[in-house]
Amino acid sequence: MAVNRFVLNNISYHGAGAIKEIPGELERRGYKKAFVCSDPDLVKFGVVAKVTDLLDEARIAWELYSEIKPNPTIKNVQDGVEAYKASGADCIVTIGGGSSMDTAKGIGIIVANPEFADVVSLEGVAPTKKHAVFTVAVPTTAGTAAEVTINYVITDPEKVRKFVCVDVNDIPDVAVVDPDMMASMPAGLTAATGMDALTHAIEGYTTKGAWELSDMFHLKAIEIISKNLRAAVAEAKSGEPGVGREGMALGQYIAGMGFSNVGLGIDHAMAHTLSAHYDTPHGVACAMLLPVAMEYNKPVVAERLADVARAMGVDTAGMSVDEAADAAIAAVRQLSADVDIKPTCDGLVEADLDQLAEDALADACFPGNPRDADHAAVVELFRKVMA
Repeated sequence: MAVNRFVLNNISYHGAGAIKEIPGELERRGYKKAFVCSDPDLVKFGVVAKVTDLLDEARIAWELYSEIKPNPTIKNVQDGVEAYKASGADCIVTIGGGSSMDTAKGIGIIVANPEFADVVSLEGVAPTKKHAVFTVAVPTTAGTAAEVTINYVITDPEKVRKFVCVDVNDIPDVAVVDPDMMASMPAGLTAATGMDALTHAIEGYTTKGAWELSDMFHLKAIEIISKNLRAAVAEAKSGEPGVGREGMALGQYIAGMGFSNVGLGIDHAMAHTLSAHYDTPHGVACAMLLPVAMEYNKPVVAERLADVARAMGVDTAGMSVDEAADAAIAAVRQLSADVDIKPTCDGLVEADLDQLAEDALADACFPGNPRDADHAAVVELFRKVMA
């Protein structure tokens, strides 16, 4: 058996009210001031205050950095590094979705490893020497699993591309997965992040690096997400909390435990490209590409796709492997439609296809795809999501 590595948080807390554990985690380690990294909307709607109020009660000083935008840029990270240095903080508490947590990861890594201050040199597997600044990550969306992964994604606006950084030193020390922190998610975001989580689980289960330990996480995540996403979206529409949101909070985290350690594939490589070129929300891009990628990969992972069908609750009794794999693809399409995600990308035009394919082939997620693809094949896959 090959040598496989697994990296997870030192500690994670799960369940309603888990944020109450944050002050104690900082106090017992002697931290004096937190650099609170979040986005302006979460500040505006009082989500950040749920955590900072607890810090105030514990008399832990904090400073807010909210200059974060969706699909964070090199400059967002560099500005954050300077703000951290000026703040006098000695730890980070990041509250938000993937953008807030990815920004915080970049800040924490560069503060500890200033030789990577250009940010660009962190692309791929960076040879950092020191672990990032001590970080507590509090997700407010149920999808990215950035609180448990060794990956983060930064946008280079000059080159109109996203680049993936993979670094065992960037994983947050403590993850606090509290479904109450996800209560403000609107239905569209609940759907998009949920489909991102499903993509993580399915791509992680079919990637070249998949093995028994990661399989355990991915199959369970597929099951939990498939059972709970429709309910979570309905709860977001009604404003009534329920088991759907709680299930998604757990399911997306379990998916992150797996894919962070084995990689993803062509769906994410192409989704990063659509987001960089058209600002397509990441989860929406993943959702529209997921059945396309599954169909493309089916010749080499049909048995695994049959497992996906069963995990999604499809009765595959009497089906051939090929039929069960097709049933998995159909189940994904149906789930995406049920949560109102469009199957095509606005703005995608024929003239862009060559550049899109080139960028996708260069993405750090691409090598994990179980089936090889050349430029022409990727162009054809992008063509399938043209409006």
